[in-house]
Amino acid sequence: MPELPEVEVVRRGIDTWVSGRTIETTQVLHSRAVRNHIGGSKDFARRLKGRTITSVNRRGKFMWLSLDDDHALVTHLGMSGQVLVQPLDAQPEKHMRVRCTFTDGGHAMHFVDQRTFGGMAIHELVEVDHGQWVPEPVVHIARDPLDPFFDPDSFITGIRKKNTQVKRAILDQTLISGIGNIYADESLWRAKIHWATPTNRLTKIQATSLLKHATEVMSEALDQGGTSFDSLYVNVNGESGYFSRELNAYGREGEPCDRCGSIMLREAFANRSSFRCPRCQRKPKTVNT
Repeated sequence: MPELPEVEVVRRGIDTWVSGRTIETTQVLHSRAVRNHIGGSKDFARRLKGRTITSVNRRGKFMWLSLDDDHALVTHLGMSGQVLVQPLDAQPEKHMRVRCTFTDGGHAMHFVDQRTFGGMAIHELVEVDHGQWVPEPVVHIARDPLDPFFDPDSFITGIRKKNTQVKRAILDQTLISGIGNIYADESLWRAKIHWATPTNRLTKIQATSLLKHATEVMSEALDQGGTSFDSLYVNVNGESGYFSRELNAYGREGEPCDRCGSIMLREAFANRSSFRCPRCQRKPKTVNT
């Protein structure tokens, strides 16, 4: 699933191409793509007609296109969602689910999703702290480390008060948003912390280090267009990111640790996997995994 860097790459591309433009037509080619929109496909298309996109915004993995009527087109990429900008005469993608054209006659916007786990929906914007407005379903999502209003001290205090494993905590989007399985493993490897370490045993120094490394690794990934393992994650121009070449932990089972040379491990975690170095990220003595 796309994480903060991948969603931010897409957000920047969409913002460049569609902000300030007015939607002329909307075609819903698969009703599942708008399953979370109250009113269904016809209402979805009707409500977008004539609406101007004022900005494209993001919090964590959630992205939305703000409209000129105090609502937003919330777009969730799910596992395989793509938002592409295409010439009007472009051949439709096999898995195109929603298509928007604009009154200026320029490039159209396509929502493409092979698995259709993602989707689009129109939601009301509500005011939150710092005078910002977010769609109603996003209100409970915490700020991410790249957000200018993110509060590091609040995160450090919050994670140390929890009674859970550290990886579960940083995947909790109500504590800190934008981090998924890939960047969790990368952050923990850089901070030399085992994924099952109890959060209430983290020192302030460890929590601070973890946040620092999470911020750095996601910033670095953003600079390289995100992480792509297949053709399912691309930017608005259909191009893949290449941060996968720089990964130190995720997906590196059986390879030598880039720091100490020990053979990297893959372990079961919440129906997924965790990757770690057995020497740099030693298992806490009282933890069973």
